[in-house]
Amino acid sequence: MKKRALALAMAVLMTASLSACGSSNSGTSTTAASAETTTAAAESKGDTSKKTDSSTGYEIALVTDLGTIDDKSFNQGAWEGMKKYAEEKGISYKYYQPQEGTTDSYLETIGLAVEGGAKLVVCPGFLFEEPVFMAQDQYKDVSFILLDGEPHNADYSEKRIEKNVMPILFQEDEPGFLAGYAAVKDGNTKLGFLGGMAVPAVVRFGYGFAEGADYAAKELGIDNIEIMYNYTGAFAATPEAQSMAASWFQNGTQVIFGCGGAVGNSVMAAAEEKGGKMIGVDVDQSFESPSVITSAMKQLSVSVYDGVKAYYDNQFPGGKTSIFTAKNDGIGLPMETSKFTKFTKEDYDKIYGVLKEGKVTLVQPSQDNNNPNVDLKLEKTKINFVE
Repeated sequence: MKKRALALAMAVLMTASLSACGSSNSGTSTTAASAETTTAAAESKGDTSKKTDSSTGYEIALVTDLGTIDDKSFNQGAWEGMKKYAEEKGISYKYYQPQEGTTDSYLETIGLAVEGGAKLVVCPGFLFEEPVFMAQDQYKDVSFILLDGEPHNADYSEKRIEKNVMPILFQEDEPGFLAGYAAVKDGNTKLGFLGGMAVPAVVRFGYGFAEGADYAAKELGIDNIEIMYNYTGAFAATPEAQSMAASWFQNGTQVIFGCGGAVGNSVMAAAEEKGGKMIGVDVDQSFESPSVITSAMKQLSVSVYDGVKAYYDNQFPGGKTSIFTAKNDGIGLPMETSKFTKFTKEDYDKIYGVLKEGKVTLVQPSQDNNNPNVDLKLEKTKINFVE
């Protein structure tokens, strides 16, 4: 009797455990955390030959970067673009979260997505450059959208884009230009740019910011624009970065463009402490702090949506890099949430049109250089470059 009772108890316990864990298609994973799985309810209106039955797998997958799909940054922007198309067309989709921020972990998680049925995998962020470089050969029948990067090997000695990879880059100097222009047109003359590592994207943001400020100054007929300018050398929020931003505010800087991941958090904290203003980067960061007056945005969801659509339209632009600019509405400022006092939507539409029509030529950084005083020839703006 005791043995029968024990066996019955074990059976009940096993049944409960299986019920709690679910099947392999319920969104759980033993080696990578997969936080959400969704099958769109609507019937597909597109190419049904590429539609996957949700009982056999998920056709589109996102492998997250270090954050989550609600990180208000690259992961969320990519997820929203992918999700929007999938739900419009009734295509099954899912995301996978790596256990570690390493190349091996990213590649392993990509493998889990492929095993789960993914035919198209979205990889947000430059940390996926090396994993996608390997995955493009390992999974030749799978297509990849690589956001904000281009595939290369570990030591950068080989850069190669196969037909199954769509790298997406953004013209960062354009949203930087819009942010600098708007800041000056809104009445600010003492600006700051606090960047992270001096990688090309960050340098372009900074150069565009300075050029936009100078362009506005010329329109307004003023010649007293000053920009404090520094690269912190990292993408982390640090006491040192906060202290530098605070000292700038203390000495009269009115608004600082925080450009470099969590560096923006340091600027935000300093702005709140000193009563200053800041400009966010990549996505709309207005919700983070009342000190954020606008954000120099990359339209992440738009770019991913367009990439997924191209795949299902059998027009996937693999093998070459797609650049998103003002011309294809790939960048911008979030005017609906911006806290300007003088700069209007009409002003924004006008200057955006100037960019879109190619009437402004922005200076590209010279090779291996990140000092704006060397590359930029500004007329109304003085840059105090802090090394």
